[in-house]
Amino acid sequence: MKIAFYDTRVYDKAAFSAQNKNFLYDIDFFDFRLNEKTALASKNYDAVCVFVNDNLDKKVINVLKLNGIKLILLRCAGFNNVDLNAAKDAGITVLRVPMYSPYSIAEHAVALLLALTRKIPQAYLRTRSGNFTLDGLTGRNLHGLTAGILGTGKIGKVMAEILAGFGMNIVLYDAYPDKNWAESKGFAYLPLIDFFKQGDVISLHCPLTNDTKHIINENSLKLVKHDAIIINTGRGALIDTHSLVKALKQGKIGGAALDVYEEESNYFFNDWSVDVIRDDVLARLLTFPNVIITSHQAFLTSNALNSIAEVTLANANAFENGKELVNLVE
Repeated sequence: MKIAFYDTRVYDKAAFSAQNKNFLYDIDFFDFRLNEKTALASKNYDAVCVFVNDNLDKKVINVLKLNGIKLILLRCAGFNNVDLNAAKDAGITVLRVPMYSPYSIAEHAVALLLALTRKIPQAYLRTRSGNFTLDGLTGRNLHGLTAGILGTGKIGKVMAEILAGFGMNIVLYDAYPDKNWAESKGFAYLPLIDFFKQGDVISLHCPLTNDTKHIINENSLKLVKHDAIIINTGRGALIDTHSLVKALKQGKIGGAALDVYEEESNYFFNDWSVDVIRDDVLARLLTFPNVIITSHQAFLTSNALNSIAEVTLANANAFENGKELVNLVE
C-alpha cells in the first residue's frame, strides 16, 4: 500500500518511520496540508493520512475519489474535519485513532492549570532576567476547589482522577454519563447550568459536534464564577472565542488556558515570531496576563506519538487484509 502523509512534522516522520519497520508500507511525507489544491498530490496513492487541520470537505473527497484513494487514515481521535457523508458516497473508508494516550492530554491540561494559577510563566521570565521579586505572583490552592469536567470519555476521566488527587471536588457533565464510574470515584454528574455555576475550574474534554460547538458562550460565561479558570485541550470551536475575550476584558472570569483555538489552522504548528498575526482575536488573547496558549501541544509526548503511529498503521493493515475495522468512523 502506498500512503501519502499530509501536514507532517519532524516528530511525525520519526515515529511513523520507526513503526513502519513492522509494516513496510510505501510512505511519502508531505509538509503541506490537505486541501482542494493539494489533494491532487494523492494521485497514484492508495491512502492518505491526515491530521486535525487538514480539510476533507466534499470537494477534497471528490478529488481523492478521482485519484483512486480508498482509505483515509486519521492520525488523531477527532473527525470533525471530515465530511463523512461525502466519504461514504465516494466509497472511501475512514479510520481513526480513538485513544492514543489520554494521559498526555490530561497531564498537559493539568500543567496549564498549574502554570496559570501559580503564574509560572511570569515567574520564569522574571528570574531569567535576574528579577527575584514576588509581587504580583500570588496564586491560590487547588485543594478544596471544585473542578468541572465537561466530557467524561477516557481523557476526561483521567483528568478528573488527577485533579481529585489534588484534593479537588469533582463535578461532571456529559450527554452520555458513565454513572457507575462516577459513583465508584465519588464524583457527581450535574445538569449543565448547575455544572457551570459550581466549577472553580472548567476543563473541556468533549468531542466537537453540533451540540457542543460554542458550548462555552456568552450565556454560559455569565453563569461561571468570576474567578473561574477555563481549560480547553479539546477542540477550539468548543469555545466562542469572541465571548471569551469579552468576559476576560470585563473581568468576568479568572483566566483561560488554551491548547486549541477556533481558527488555529491559520497559525498553529507554524512560526509567526517574525511576522504580524492578523487574527485580531488571537492577538488580543495573547495580551492577557491571565491567558496561557500552547500550540495544540497536548498530544505531543513520545508515548502518544508511538501509539498514534502504531494504531494508524495497524488500521491500514486491517483495511488492506480485510480484517475487522475496529476504529471505523461512520
